[in-house]
Amino acid sequence: MKIVLASQSPRRRQLLGQMGLEFTTQSPEIDEAAFQGRDARDLVQILSREKARWIAGQVDPETLVIGADTVVVRDGEILGKPKGEEEARAMLASLSGRTHQVCTGVTVCRGDKVLTQVEETQVTFRPLTDQEIRQYVSTGEPMDKAGAYGIQGLGGLLVAGIQGDYHNVVGLPVCRLGRMLLDFGVDCLALAGR
Repeated sequence: MKIVLASQSPRRRQLLGQMGLEFTTQSPEIDEAAFQGRDARDLVQILSREKARWIAGQVDPETLVIGADTVVVRDGEILGKPKGEEEARAMLASLSGRTHQVCTGVTVCRGDKVLTQVEETQVTFRPLTDQEIRQYVSTGEPMDKAGAYGIQGLGGLLVAGIQGDYHNVVGLPVCRLGRMLLDFGVDCLALAGR
């Protein structure tokens, strides 16, 4: 079975590869700004579904398409990717010593069958000094990541703890996705055992 990941995210590609799946990637052409103004869970569901369905419209109907969208939420406010170092520092300062949520919408579709679910993980930052924030931002790592940090890299040094799926914070909730794929006849553990 052909599988397409509707994303160019290197983190999502790595996680999907760790699940033992062979796949290709394609970038969906959707205007994410058209869907803003919604609450986080609704937004990631819609965006993951739109991404998957856009790619599904470009490929054979028997192709399995996986779409995902992740946001960081603090006090109900969605934190996107910082537009510059000053915004990155402000985001990190707002997360310092506090708990926030990471929500990922995941959609799997093949032909007319579409399944969309949301995973939410609680992430708690340790208190950060201004110097630590400046040092982290100077690495450049925060600049292409929602919430201005990457837990899988140096950003892990900022995180005191999580409640929920670690992989969701990286960008793809592999446990939930594995269960969703079973509904499409794809058993990752059985594939890995071959």
